[in-house]
Formats: sequence, structure tokens, C-alpha cells
Amino acid sequence: MSRIGRMPIAVPAGVTVDIAENNNVTVKGPKGTLNRVLPAEMVIELNGTELTVTRPNDQKKTKALHGLTRSLLHNMVVGVSDGFEKKLEINGVGYRAAKKGNELTLTLGYSHPVIMIDPEGVEAVVPDQTHIVVKGIDKEKVGQYASDIRSKRGPEPYKGKGIKYADETIRRKVGKAGKK
Repeated sequence: MSRIGRMPIAVPAGVTVDIAENNNVTVKGPKGTLNRVLPAEMVIELNGTELTVTRPNDQKKTKALHGLTRSLLHNMVVGVSDGFEKKLEINGVGYRAAKKGNELTLTLGYSHPVIMIDPEGVEAVVPDQTHIVVKGIDKEKVGQYASDIRSKRGPEPYKGKGIKYADETIRRKVGKAGKK
């Protein structure tokens, strides 16, 4: 059995889970509503305040889908109750971020500012010029938007300039050796 797939999902108070036919799952909570069609092979059951995912057989495909389905359900429940966030840091002289409405403006050493518009259900917050916090209820969208922001100027290994995740460590390289 899948170690992750076996674990039950605790549904907190204030969160409702509706399981329709073909495993069309809707999760409603204080932060919003998420809807997703999960693999039809899996059996999803709501027993009181616990969600369980079981698989009908031990075929390779259903084994692979077991843990995935449980993780997707867990992320939906956590998203509507607590939400997700990714923190990014900007390093470099003159590199900064600014927010106006739903537009994120990044000054990253290019000849022009990079303007990004927040996708539906995701918000980028700029507490100061060198930090960005991406928040939302859908873990997949939050991670993708944070990755899109980081890809505009990824960190380089010599001086560490660029956009990096707050918990990311950059392997630094030694520059050229000088004359002796």
C-alpha cells in the first residue's frame, strides 16, 4: 500500500467536501472554493470529518494514482482553510519590485521593466522592494506563478544576483583568478 495514500485527511471545521459522480470533488472553506476532477479509478469516501482514498486493485497505474489523489485532495482542503504562500527574494543593485493594482512591476537590469499580471485566484504582495509573497488557495497556481516570477531573472552563481525563493540556497562559484 502507498504510505501517503493510506493516510486519512482530516477535514477541519468550516470546510465542506462534496463528492459527485466520476470523482468530481468540490471543497468549500472560509478562503474560497476549489473544484477538481480526480481519477475515476480511486474510491474517495467521507466518513464524518475524515476523507479516505482507497484503490480497487494493485495494478501499476492505480498504485501510482493512489498517493497522487490523496495529495491533491489534501492540498485542496489545506488551501481553502489556510491557503498557500511562496516567498521570493530579489538580490542585486537596482533590482526591485513594485505593485500597482494587480500588476507586478519588476526592475531587473533589463532595458525595460518586466510587468506581470496576477492570474485568477493568485495574488502577489510586495512588503518591501526586495521581497515578493505569492498567496492563493490553489497550491499548483501559487507555485506556477512564483516559478514564472523567478524565471524572469533566475539567480546567477557568481554574485547571487536575481530572484530566488526565500528558502533556496545558491551554490556559489569562484570567479576568475587575478594576476599574481
